[in-house]
Amino acid sequence: MSRPTVLVIGAGPGVSGFLAKRWAAEGYDVALLGLDEEVLKTLAEEIEPLGVDVGWATADITDEESLSAAIKRFGDHTERIDVLHFNPSKYRAADVLSLTPAQLHEDLHLGASALLTALQAARPYMPAGARVTATGSMAADEPDPNAPSLGVQKAALRNLIRSIDATLKDEGIRAVSVTVRGALSREGAFTAENVADALYEAATHDEADWQTEVPYSG
Repeated sequence: MSRPTVLVIGAGPGVSGFLAKRWAAEGYDVALLGLDEEVLKTLAEEIEPLGVDVGWATADITDEESLSAAIKRFGDHTERIDVLHFNPSKYRAADVLSLTPAQLHEDLHLGASALLTALQAARPYMPAGARVTATGSMAADEPDPNAPSLGVQKAALRNLIRSIDATLKDEGIRAVSVTVRGALSREGAFTAENVADALYEAATHDEADWQTEVPYSG
Protein backbone atom coordinates (compact mmCIF):
# COMPACT_ATOMS: atom_id res chain seq x y z
CA MET A 1 0.00 0.00 0.00
CA SER A 2 1.34 3.45 -0.90
CA ARG A 3 2.50 5.80 1.81
CA PRO A 4 0.21 8.69 2.81
CA THR A 5 0.77 11.89 0.84
CA VAL A 6 0.72 15.57 1.74
CA LEU A 7 0.01 18.07 -1.04
CA VAL A 8 1.22 21.61 -0.37
CA ILE A 9 -0.37 24.36 -2.47
CA GLY A 10 1.76 27.48 -2.68
CA ALA A 11 4.90 25.72 -1.49
CA GLY A 12 7.92 27.83 -0.61
CA PRO A 13 10.83 28.12 1.81
CA GLY A 14 8.78 29.49 4.71
CA VAL A 15 5.94 27.97 6.72
CA SER A 16 4.80 25.69 3.91
CA GLY A 17 8.30 24.35 3.37
CA PHE A 18 8.78 23.52 7.04
CA LEU A 19 5.33 21.93 7.11
CA ALA A 20 6.22 19.73 4.14
CA LYS A 21 9.38 18.63 5.96
CA ARG A 22 7.42 17.91 9.14
CA TRP A 23 5.00 15.63 7.31
CA ALA A 24 7.92 13.99 5.51
CA ALA A 25 9.56 13.30 8.86
CA GLU A 26 6.36 11.48 9.82
CA GLY A 27 6.66 9.24 6.75
CA TYR A 28 4.44 11.10 4.29
CA ASP A 29 5.33 11.40 0.63
CA VAL A 30 5.28 15.02 -0.48
CA ALA A 31 3.78 16.81 -3.48
CA LEU A 32 4.70 20.47 -3.95
CA LEU A 33 2.86 23.02 -6.09
CA GLY A 34 3.98 26.59 -6.70
CA LEU A 35 5.11 29.12 -9.27
CA ASP A 36 8.88 29.24 -8.80
CA GLU A 37 10.63 26.20 -10.26
CA GLU A 38 13.94 26.86 -8.50
CA VAL A 39 12.27 27.24 -5.12
CA LEU A 40 10.39 23.97 -5.60
CA LYS A 41 13.52 22.10 -6.75
CA THR A 42 15.49 23.35 -3.76
CA LEU A 43 12.74 22.39 -1.33
CA ALA A 44 12.41 18.95 -2.90
CA GLU A 45 16.17 18.41 -2.56
CA GLU A 46 15.95 19.31 1.13
CA ILE A 47 13.12 16.83 1.70
CA GLU A 48 14.52 13.86 -0.22
CA PRO A 49 17.10 12.92 2.47
CA LEU A 50 14.17 12.24 4.82
CA GLY A 51 13.56 9.04 2.85
CA VAL A 52 10.23 9.80 1.21
CA ASP A 53 9.17 10.37 -2.38
CA VAL A 54 8.93 14.02 -3.39
CA GLY A 55 7.27 15.42 -6.49
CA TRP A 56 6.82 19.00 -7.56
CA ALA A 57 5.10 20.94 -10.32
CA THR A 58 4.77 24.56 -11.28
CA ALA A 59 1.25 25.86 -11.70
CA ASP A 60 -0.57 29.17 -11.67
CA ILE A 61 -2.80 28.70 -8.64
CA THR A 62 -5.33 31.18 -10.02
CA ASP A 63 -5.64 29.20 -13.27
CA GLU A 64 -8.34 26.63 -12.52
CA GLU A 65 -7.43 24.36 -15.41
CA SER A 66 -3.70 24.40 -14.66
CA LEU A 67 -4.16 23.84 -10.93
CA SER A 68 -6.71 21.06 -11.38
CA ALA A 69 -4.57 19.27 -13.96
CA ALA A 70 -1.47 19.41 -11.74
CA ILE A 71 -3.37 18.01 -8.76
CA LYS A 72 -4.89 15.26 -10.88
CA ARG A 73 -1.42 14.23 -12.07
CA PHE A 74 -0.25 14.01 -8.47
CA GLY A 75 -3.35 12.07 -7.44
CA ASP A 76 -3.07 9.62 -10.32
CA HIS A 77 0.56 9.00 -9.39
CA THR A 78 0.25 8.70 -5.61
CA GLU A 79 -3.31 7.29 -5.65
CA ARG A 80 -4.07 9.22 -2.47
CA ILE A 81 -3.94 12.70 -0.97
CA ASP A 82 -4.13 12.50 2.81
CA VAL A 83 -3.35 16.12 3.65
CA LEU A 84 -4.16 19.11 1.47
CA HIS A 85 -2.45 22.24 2.74
CA PHE A 86 -3.34 25.65 1.32
CA ASN A 87 -0.76 28.35 1.89
CA PRO A 88 -0.88 31.19 -0.69
CA SER A 89 -1.82 34.78 0.00
CA LYS A 90 -0.91 38.19 -1.36
CA TYR A 91 0.08 41.36 0.43
CA ARG A 92 -0.88 44.36 -1.67
CA ALA A 93 0.01 47.81 -0.36
CA ALA A 94 -3.15 49.64 -1.40
CA ASP A 95 -5.67 51.20 0.97
CA VAL A 96 -9.43 51.32 0.40
CA LEU A 97 -9.14 54.59 -1.53
CA SER A 98 -6.72 53.10 -4.04
CA LEU A 99 -7.51 49.37 -4.08
CA THR A 100 -9.70 48.54 -7.06
CA PRO A 101 -12.43 45.89 -7.08
CA ALA A 102 -10.48 44.04 -9.77
CA GLN A 103 -7.38 43.94 -7.56
CA LEU A 104 -9.42 42.75 -4.60
CA HIS A 105 -10.96 39.97 -6.70
CA GLU A 106 -7.51 38.99 -7.99
CA ASP A 107 -6.09 38.76 -4.47
CA LEU A 108 -9.13 36.94 -3.12
CA HIS A 109 -8.86 34.36 -5.90
CA LEU A 110 -5.25 33.62 -4.98
CA GLY A 111 -5.69 33.67 -1.22
CA ALA A 112 -9.03 31.89 -0.83
CA SER A 113 -11.03 31.01 -3.93
CA ALA A 114 -8.28 28.80 -5.33
CA LEU A 115 -8.80 26.48 -2.36
CA LEU A 116 -12.11 25.46 -3.94
CA THR A 117 -10.33 24.44 -7.15
CA ALA A 118 -7.71 22.54 -5.18
CA LEU A 119 -10.23 20.76 -2.99
CA GLN A 120 -12.49 19.73 -5.86
CA ALA A 121 -9.53 18.35 -7.81
CA ALA A 122 -8.09 16.53 -4.78
CA ARG A 123 -11.34 15.13 -3.36
CA PRO A 124 -11.42 11.92 -5.49
CA TYR A 125 -8.06 10.95 -3.98
CA MET A 126 -8.83 11.82 -0.35
CA PRO A 127 -9.67 8.86 1.89
CA ALA A 128 -11.53 8.94 5.20
CA GLY A 129 -9.15 10.44 7.72
CA ALA A 130 -7.79 12.99 5.26
CA ARG A 131 -7.24 16.57 6.38
CA VAL A 132 -7.47 20.02 4.81
CA THR A 133 -5.33 22.69 6.46
CA ALA A 134 -4.74 26.37 5.79
CA THR A 135 -2.37 29.05 6.99
CA GLY A 136 -4.53 31.73 8.56
CA SER A 137 -3.66 35.14 9.96
CA MET A 138 -4.77 37.65 12.56
CA ALA A 139 -5.38 39.93 9.56
CA ALA A 140 -8.78 38.24 9.35
CA ASP A 141 -9.73 39.98 12.59
CA GLU A 142 -7.32 42.92 12.64
CA PRO A 143 -6.85 44.02 9.03
CA ASP A 144 -4.07 46.38 8.11
CA PRO A 145 -5.82 49.44 6.61
CA ASN A 146 -2.83 49.89 4.33
CA ALA A 147 -3.35 46.42 2.84
CA PRO A 148 -7.02 45.46 3.36
CA SER A 149 -7.07 42.78 0.67
CA LEU A 150 -5.00 40.48 2.90
CA GLY A 151 -7.58 40.67 5.66
CA VAL A 152 -10.35 39.86 3.19
CA GLN A 153 -8.38 36.86 1.92
CA LYS A 154 -7.77 35.47 5.38
CA ALA A 155 -11.33 36.06 6.60
CA ALA A 156 -12.71 34.33 3.52
CA LEU A 157 -10.23 31.48 3.87
CA ARG A 158 -11.24 30.83 7.48
CA ASN A 159 -14.91 30.90 6.57
CA LEU A 160 -14.33 28.53 3.66
CA ILE A 161 -12.45 26.08 5.88
CA ARG A 162 -15.45 25.96 8.20
CA SER A 163 -17.74 25.14 5.28
CA ILE A 164 -15.36 22.45 4.03
CA ASP A 165 -15.28 20.83 7.45
CA ALA A 166 -19.07 20.90 7.79
CA THR A 167 -19.50 19.41 4.33
CA LEU A 168 -16.95 16.60 4.61
CA LYS A 169 -16.86 15.64 8.27
CA ASP A 170 -19.46 12.87 7.85
CA GLU A 171 -17.06 11.31 5.34
CA GLY A 172 -14.24 11.38 7.89
CA ILE A 173 -12.44 14.36 6.34
CA ARG A 174 -11.79 17.35 8.58
CA ALA A 175 -10.56 20.89 7.88
CA VAL A 176 -8.76 23.40 10.06
CA SER A 177 -7.11 26.80 9.73
CA VAL A 178 -4.42 28.04 12.10
CA THR A 179 -4.72 31.75 12.84
CA VAL A 180 -1.21 33.09 13.31
CA ARG A 181 -1.59 35.88 15.84
CA GLY A 182 1.77 37.51 15.33
CA ALA A 183 4.32 38.46 12.70
CA LEU A 184 6.65 35.79 11.36
CA SER A 185 10.18 36.22 12.63
CA ARG A 186 13.58 34.52 12.47
CA GLU A 187 13.67 33.95 16.22
CA GLY A 188 11.18 33.31 18.99
CA ALA A 189 7.72 31.78 18.92
CA PHE A 190 6.76 32.98 15.45
CA THR A 191 9.44 31.36 13.35
CA ALA A 192 8.21 29.59 10.22
CA GLU A 193 9.18 26.27 11.76
CA ASN A 194 7.13 26.87 14.92
CA VAL A 195 4.09 27.91 12.90
CA ALA A 196 4.49 24.79 10.76
CA ASP A 197 4.53 22.69 13.92
CA ALA A 198 1.29 24.36 15.02
CA LEU A 199 -0.30 23.46 11.68
CA TYR A 200 0.83 19.87 12.01
CA GLU A 201 -0.53 19.62 15.54
CA ALA A 202 -3.87 21.11 14.47
CA ALA A 203 -4.15 18.58 11.64
CA THR A 204 -3.39 15.64 13.92
CA HIS A 205 -5.61 16.78 16.77
CA ASP A 206 -8.04 14.24 18.23
CA GLU A 207 -11.17 14.29 16.07
CA ALA A 208 -13.37 13.96 19.16
CA ASP A 209 -12.32 17.48 20.11
CA TRP A 210 -11.91 18.91 16.62
CA GLN A 211 -11.66 22.64 16.02
CA THR A 212 -12.00 24.30 12.62
CA GLU A 213 -9.90 27.25 13.76
CA VAL A 214 -6.89 27.06 16.03
CA PRO A 215 -5.27 30.31 17.17
CA TYR A 216 -1.50 30.31 17.44
CA SER A 217 -0.15 32.93 19.80
CA GLY A 218 3.22 31.36 20.44
